[in-house]
Amino acid sequence: MKKVELLSPAGDLERLKIACLYGADAVYIGGKEYSLRANANNFSLEEIKEACEFAHFYQKRVYLTLNIVFHNEDIAGVYKYIEDVVNLGIDAFIVSDLFLVSYIKKNFPVEVHVSTQDSVTNYETVNFLKQEGVDRVVLAREVGRLDIKEIIEKTGVDIEVFIHGAMCTFVSGRCVLSNYLTLRDSNRGGCAQICRFGFSLNDTNDNFSMAVKDLNMSSFLKDMLDLKIASFKIEGRMRSPYYLAVVLSSYRRIIDAYYEGNLTNDLLEKEEHILSMVSNRENSTHFYDKEADMTDQYYIGRQEASNQDYLGIIFEKENNLYTIRQRNYFKVLDDVEIITPNMDIISYKIKNIYNKDMESIQVANQADSILKMEIPFDLPIFSMIRKPYLK
Repeated sequence: MKKVELLSPAGDLERLKIACLYGADAVYIGGKEYSLRANANNFSLEEIKEACEFAHFYQKRVYLTLNIVFHNEDIAGVYKYIEDVVNLGIDAFIVSDLFLVSYIKKNFPVEVHVSTQDSVTNYETVNFLKQEGVDRVVLAREVGRLDIKEIIEKTGVDIEVFIHGAMCTFVSGRCVLSNYLTLRDSNRGGCAQICRFGFSLNDTNDNFSMAVKDLNMSSFLKDMLDLKIASFKIEGRMRSPYYLAVVLSSYRRIIDAYYEGNLTNDLLEKEEHILSMVSNRENSTHFYDKEADMTDQYYIGRQEASNQDYLGIIFEKENNLYTIRQRNYFKVLDDVEIITPNMDIISYKIKNIYNKDMESIQVANQADSILKMEIPFDLPIFSMIRKPYLK
């Protein structure tokens, strides 16, 4: 049985490495040009080469987004750019402008995936794209379960569906609010997330917004696996490394348990709890099982609390002495959990903390400090320390 692909965003090299180690089968990245997440760090040509080498070593695939809506001035350099990144090892392109499909398929041995930006919602469009040589279609986020099922049955094309992350208030990302209010083109990488701004109504302080809640499909994942969707996509090239590690490892455990025949309600409930803890917004399933409505959207009084549970990441070790980049406050004798790329979740009481000069301290209270800790068991690089999630 062919397993579904778990596809992760990666906004930079560190996130790409974490995604590969924490359960992703493939990652999607943006270059310095032609990408809709222009505010992410994104990848230079040298970093694309390193990204492909790292991912391929772990038998993962790398997809590059060319998903802006091209204007005339954007076209001049794109053909040379495509050739360069193919030579660096890219496995597929995610495109929105269809002129790229025939050019790539005629000239290079890589896949072409049509982006959700194309708002594909029906099987006839998918069959048309299939005739043009498209290898995969990322469906519009507005497509529900029954339509997904019919599209798969009537096309035989690999279908990719979003399962987790932020949702656009407008049709599959086709928004021009940023263009009007900030002179930044949403569809050429300049989205300022105007829908999340707070607006006053009638000279009040109501703080009205148009933002929708985040997507979280964990409760429907078994049903989605039964549909034979080819790829489950996580949104969030600008999310933190910790967010990626937690979200990917939770979905990895659910997917693996499904194929091993031991996916239980207890496991699903545990992973749903973990996924709810890592998010700083409310979650919804949006269009999958019903028409999205006012319960899937924020209006007034929206709050987004930053996640204070992530305490630090291990990036070096020498025997049992670990070097940590701190994220949030913790202290000696705190009970914590350590999550690892091996999918382990280890409970631990902090015994000691040292600063970078190996001076003993009792409290770690400066974000981004470099600290050291002696931990009496072996942990891989990129293990992360957090407040306890599991009771």
